Amino acid sequence: MPAAQTAPRLGEQNKVARYLGPVCRLCRREGLKLFLKGERCYTDKCAIERRNYPPGAHGQARTRFSEFAIRLREKQKVRRIYGLMETQFKRYFELAERMPGITGENLLVLLERRLDSMVYRLGFASSLAQARQIVRHGHIEVDNQPVTVPSYLLDVGEVVSVASRSRTKKVIAEAIEMSQRRGAPSWIALERDQFRGSMRALPARADLTMPVSEKLIVEHYSR
Repeated sequence: MPAAQTAPRLGEQNKVARYLGPVCRLCRREGLKLFLKGERCYTDKCAIERRNYPPGAHGQARTRFSEFAIRLREKQKVRRIYGLMETQFKRYFELAERMPGITGENLLVLLERRLDSMVYRLGFASSLAQARQIVRHGHIEVDNQPVTVPSYLLDVGEVVSVASRSRTKKVIAEAIEMSQRRGAPSWIALERDQFRGSMRALPARADLTMPVSEKLIVEHYSR
């Protein structure tokens, strides 16, 4: 049974090194919605809806990308979706390489097994960044034990729940209300009224609908 002191880590990095600028610029840089801003991403206020071109003075100029740049951009896209630093992301890739199966698919499954990812998929947070904050502040339990490490890797059947003292918090209540519109993935068992859920099984690649080409990421690290 997990505990806050013994929860496994995988390369948690110094918070100061994280990107702290406007996250809408990241979506514009990648040319698609990364859903980093919560509810705003579902409205016409989304930066992609208003300015669907890269930020900066030359954002609207035509640019030809090399093969290296294409692979790099794909890796950066996935990093930004999950809010990971390069060192941490590379460790996930190295772990995925050592696992049986297809490396790229293993990588995506590992990222979805993170506790902050599960909190977001369950609808207890409106974005992955908010999910990380909720986990760090002690509002989430795994099998009825507090876990404050966003990178904790969940196994099938482990129950993720909102701590009883946190269920009336406005930020969590608003996130749950908003999540009812997008629903939960089929590989997740959600008991919304009980503020808990778990993985029915590890997600298959077909279950992960993000516009990501993991093959390009494998090629980037294998060059």
